[in-house]
Amino acid sequence: MTDDELIALAREAALKAYAPYSKFHVGCAIESVDGDVVTGANMENACYRLGICAEQSALTAAQHKFGLARVARIAVAGGGIDGASLTGDLTCTPCGGCRQAIFEAACLSGRDIDVLSANGEGTRFEHDAIGSLLPHGFGPANLTEVGE
Repeated sequence: MTDDELIALAREAALKAYAPYSKFHVGCAIESVDGDVVTGANMENACYRLGICAEQSALTAAQHKFGLARVARIAVAGGGIDGASLTGDLTCTPCGGCRQAIFEAACLSGRDIDVLSANGEGTRFEHDAIGSLLPHGFGPANLTEVGE
């Protein structure tokens, strides 16, 4: 699957987001090492802190379909909705909490997972490894000193 195809799936997922408060729709597509793909979208809640991010939604789907250790790369896109299209020029990167969750999958897989962060319109994206988005991340290895 090409970068553009994975980003298109993330943009499509964003159209399924539930974002009545912020109006900021985010979609995420995750590809496994075998080419399987799952998607997720953000879901807001009137009690704001109970909402979930698109990346968390997609990571949960990935765990169920093929396991976090098989995650190869992730695409994220976000913006507003105009009719049936995702819009916005700003590149949407994972928030800090989602970077931590992606880092957990990277620790399980032993790969520095690729993250594609796209603008809403799908005309531009940034390509980063999770290690550069979350340097000095806290993962399972940090807990080995206290026993397992």
